[in-house]
Amino acid sequence: MANPIRLKAINGLKLDDTFTYQRTFTKEDTLLFGDMTRDYNPVHYDGRWTDEKRFKGVICHGLLIGSMICEFGGQVGWLATGMNFKFIRPVYFGDTIQCTVTITKIEEGGRAEATALFTNRDKKQVGCVQMTGRLPMKKEKEILKAMTQEGDPTNQLAAEHYPLM
Repeated sequence: MANPIRLKAINGLKLDDTFTYQRTFTKEDTLLFGDMTRDYNPVHYDGRWTDEKRFKGVICHGLLIGSMICEFGGQVGWLATGMNFKFIRPVYFGDTIQCTVTITKIEEGGRAEATALFTNRDKKQVGCVQMTGRLPMKKEKEILKAMTQEGDPTNQLAAEHYPLM
């Protein structure tokens, strides 16, 4: 069985389609992200710094949280053309963040816009992003369908791995 987000893309995405999923962020996630991006801002590593900034502790990288949109994009075959992030509240190690992506515009030829909202366990918004991109067209949807019929072996978010909400 394929990931439900991917199945929706195969069947055709529509205006106001909404997708929700969550992730818990760890210290290890932040350390790996910092190494990959070379972002060693002390706010992610040093309690003295975060004390001075009046945070409760070191915080996750904003773009690490924002990268949750990649799960949506990767499942539907969204080709990103633009992103505008806003970071509102800090995310700490161990926080679980819910990402809700809503398709807000679809044009002829597959150009599209979407909004993603990031909320914490307390239902407080921690960030958002406005996205532009291209949705998969007929041939691409056929390829996605073939991939799922083959068991979608390169997709670690296939149904047997995917925690449905």
